[in-house]
Amino acid sequence: MARCPTTTEIDIQHLDRAARRGVRGHGLVEPNPMVGCVGLDAEGTPVGEAHHRVAGGPHAERLLIDRFGARLRNGTIYITLEPCTHHGRTPPCSDAIIDAGIRRVVIGCLDPNPEAAGGVELLRSAGIEVDVIDHAPSQMLSEIFRHRVTTGLPWVIAKWAQTLDGRLAARTGHSKWISSERSRRLVHRERGRVDAILTGIGTLLADDPLLTARNVRRRRTARRVLIDPDLRIPDDAAVLRTLDEAPLTVACSEHAATAKDAFRSKLVDAGVDVLALPAAADRLPLVDVLVHLSGVHNCSTVLTEAGPGVLSRLAAEGLINEAMVFVAPLLLGDTEGLAPVNGFDPETIRDSMHLELRSMRRRADDVFLRYGVSSSAIDRS
Repeated sequence: MARCPTTTEIDIQHLDRAARRGVRGHGLVEPNPMVGCVGLDAEGTPVGEAHHRVAGGPHAERLLIDRFGARLRNGTIYITLEPCTHHGRTPPCSDAIIDAGIRRVVIGCLDPNPEAAGGVELLRSAGIEVDVIDHAPSQMLSEIFRHRVTTGLPWVIAKWAQTLDGRLAARTGHSKWISSERSRRLVHRERGRVDAILTGIGTLLADDPLLTARNVRRRRTARRVLIDPDLRIPDDAAVLRTLDEAPLTVACSEHAATAKDAFRSKLVDAGVDVLALPAAADRLPLVDVLVHLSGVHNCSTVLTEAGPGVLSRLAAEGLINEAMVFVAPLLLGDTEGLAPVNGFDPETIRDSMHLELRSMRRRADDVFLRYGVSSSAIDRS
């Protein structure tokens, strides 16, 4: 971790605390970044903390200052993301910090959005001491926002449950249930915090899933997204019967949309967003689906609950940013059982897809693993 000469371990601890606070905004603040902050008085005593609570609402710094303003004068605030300088739905946070008479600001990472960046220079020009730290938890907190700003794509989370020998279904496709009830409840919580839930036609035909968040406190309603090149979705599919509960996008080939124009029109009339794309060898360009979700439906996060076909395509095209993996204490013992991903055919271990373990927790008898995926996860060099 790069560190300014003036920063201390105490600074890192306060930034860690700010990052933990900022996570509370997950599922509420997107498309904005999650941000947390901690305030100290002039003697260095913590007086309070705050986080960005909802998109369109006051930013974390503004909430902190509004509540503890007088006690923060000549004090220090720790912010996970560079304070904004632009006039959007809320006033610039940099101005609020200057007006509050704060002496020092410690920032966990810079803002990647050129429209909002520049807070460091503005604060320094006002005589405020500013330290910028390459703080990993702060970077992680803003990574969804950073990814979308820099690529135009939503953050893709690949979720699957597997046996100890690495199978997510039997050779017949049967998979209910590999994971425990506690694990499935956690997945429903995640469904209630993302913008979209994506699956393939194979999974839909096998399981007829609803793809909704149930029996949890939902923070947003996710759009269901179906990858269906040949437009094979049945008339009575659960996702069609529940259009009043959550919207649906069906991505199909241009050929299928033309050949089945009457069915396509029926879907559109029912309120389905039908996305017709050019296909090669019955494969849709998945990146175009993600571009559509980001640009048309303002999606920042996509949870993928699909079989090996869609998962393998996303992985091979470098479109997965994070993986949620539930490992159950089961041994399938079948070489023809379905693996989560395939088709890489590496000749050496070095050619494998590399992931970074972020957290590991027990859920009943399952192990829940969360991985980050680097942009160069598949090393072909």
